[in-house]
Amino acid sequence: MKTLKYIFFILIVVFFYSCNNKNEIEEKGLPKKVEVKKDIKTFLPKPHKEKVKNIGENIKDYIPQDYAVLYTVTGNLNLDNYVDIIVVLKKIGEENTSDVIDNPEKRPLLILIGQDNNKYKLVERNDNTVYCIDCGGVMGDPFMGAVIKNGYFSVEHYGGSAWRWTRVITYKYSKEDNNWFLHKDGSESFHVNEPELVEKTIETTKDFGKVLFKDFDIYAEDKNY
Repeated sequence: MKTLKYIFFILIVVFFYSCNNKNEIEEKGLPKKVEVKKDIKTFLPKPHKEKVKNIGENIKDYIPQDYAVLYTVTGNLNLDNYVDIIVVLKKIGEENTSDVIDNPEKRPLLILIGQDNNKYKLVERNDNTVYCIDCGGVMGDPFMGAVIKNGYFSVEHYGGSAWRWTRVITYKYSKEDNNWFLHKDGSESFHVNEPELVEKTIETTKDFGKVLFKDFDIYAEDKNY
């Protein structure tokens, strides 16, 4: 009986000590234990929420037959006073027809510029700046989204298996040319067993010169664009 009372007493002491210790940590503002995720995908931006009302009505006339909208994002693409839209399309049924080796189903990216009549005008299109649905290997669809910021926009990808990789293609608007040019082609890779050893490659205009958005080809092996 004495043994049971002793055990009960010890449990009460441990309980109160734990509570006091927790309160002390919170009062002192000491950091709590946080799980660190080293997977590159964790740090890629999430899709942006739309800022254009009735976006479907504004873009429906630019969606070809047999295609559907995969992704949209809004922002200032040409440094004027109107909101613009990037639309990424997908072929209906692409999950069944795309062959990354012989016949990847292309995903057109459209640039729609805002007008003073609250309408949108299609000004550029590139079918080779967004990877196909099965271009990501074991990780699946590599397309992560697009980001617009003050005349720049980026298209982001993540894929791989044991070796993980990202590829981010960034374009910049030129007021002089009234067009968008390739600004940066960056990639990172690491092995899942050594996520801290990240290999980075960044190419800029010093490497590839002046490349129009519509001429860029993400599938090109020789990178002559």
